[in-house]
Amino acid sequence: MKKYLILDMGNVLVESTTGSWFITPTFIENVDNKKLNIQNAMELTKNGSKILDEKAETLEEEYVIIKKFYKDLFERLNYNIKNENLENIVKDFVYNENENKYVLFNDVKKELNRLSNKYEILMLSDNWPCGIEFLKKHDIYKYFTKVYISSIYGIKKCEKILFDYPIKEFNIKKGEAIFVDDIEKLLDIGTEKGFDVRLMDRKKSVNNSKYKVINSLKDL
Repeated sequence: MKKYLILDMGNVLVESTTGSWFITPTFIENVDNKKLNIQNAMELTKNGSKILDEKAETLEEEYVIIKKFYKDLFERLNYNIKNENLENIVKDFVYNENENKYVLFNDVKKELNRLSNKYEILMLSDNWPCGIEFLKKHDIYKYFTKVYISSIYGIKKCEKILFDYPIKEFNIKKGEAIFVDDIEKLLDIGTEKGFDVRLMDRKKSVNNSKYKVINSLKDL
């Protein structure tokens, strides 16, 4: 019997407004597009950074790390950014001041309300404390019994150990949880941990998968 529903955040509940989690609308507004190639910046962020592996339990700690990340990014892009513009980018990322970093998919509020009557809903996300604040601002944090954010634990999902936290805390047995993510490699880990998994494909771009594919929360 399924008792738990474990959801990823990015591309499951929310999508980035630019197609990049770090090259936000505020980022674009605070750089000179004639001197900095936005596409190059997006490509660089896809490779990640060891800076982003640092532990951040609070917004204040996140701010320090994210500022360090962007400073390093601009150095790699060989772009001299004014401190005021850098601060604008970091503040918006951490505190979501302009509320345009990412947006909820249309079905989220209605479906979380429905699903919360059937399952205990947990979140397992490679994210930051700002992700929790986003959930609260949009009045959906209340649907989650517990939210597991990678930076707070200093462990990413790909390291597998993060999965053990909800398993141990809720004593989840094999076959008792459905895990939804948009990345197959993470579903591999979920399967290894005893979850029934679903591949979320919001853009309907997956032609073939070894896992059951869903396109919205309505499919659960």
